[in-house]
Amino acid sequence: MLILPTITTITKLAWLDKIAEVKELKLEEVCLFLTCLNQEQRKEVFRLLEETSVKRIPFVHLRSDMELSELDYLAKRYQTKVFNIHTQKEFPSLNDYGPYKKSVCIENTYEPLNESELEEFGGVCLDLSHLENDRILQPGKYRQNTEVLKKYSPRCSHVSAVKKESFIDEESHLRITSHHFDDLSELAYLAKYPLAYFGEVSALELENSIEEQLRAKEYISTLIRKK
Repeated sequence: MLILPTITTITKLAWLDKIAEVKELKLEEVCLFLTCLNQEQRKEVFRLLEETSVKRIPFVHLRSDMELSELDYLAKRYQTKVFNIHTQKEFPSLNDYGPYKKSVCIENTYEPLNESELEEFGGVCLDLSHLENDRILQPGKYRQNTEVLKKYSPRCSHVSAVKKESFIDEESHLRITSHHFDDLSELAYLAKYPLAYFGEVSALELENSIEEQLRAKEYISTLIRKK
């Protein structure tokens, strides 16, 4: 199982900084979340990544407007094996994923996992912080998703922080999950979940710097070694 730092794209300053860090650290393997970027911005990210030491991007979070040519590029240039999207109810795909459709996994977000959708695509991308959020705040949805997970083992996963206190997010949802950790203990919840829930590759969905993500990777690796 791989645990990898991730270039997230909430703000331009953040992803520019992360790519610069990746270049400085000479990292050869990262995950990439293109969730917040339009096509022109994605082209800029691809151009900048070609100036780094990155050779492999095994896991990419797609955006619903991405074209087949972009998936081709990622698969051929960076050996991308698995992708994820949100549910079609939340963000319907605007283009055909063609031969990659069975490599595109559905993330557990605000909607419960839907088995027919998992069959249509490539299975489950499990966001572990969302699952923990539901365990505490929406136990009915948690039970529903864990029943689905008995039939569909996650192929990949997202790892974010879980805060001690709940808060209202920008979309008016009550939550405890966050894309930024202030202390490594906010990742300790991961110890309660089985290794199978992490899939083949886990992306650190964190707005923290790459250097901080690498510290989080070591912390999580220590938790997992104790299993």
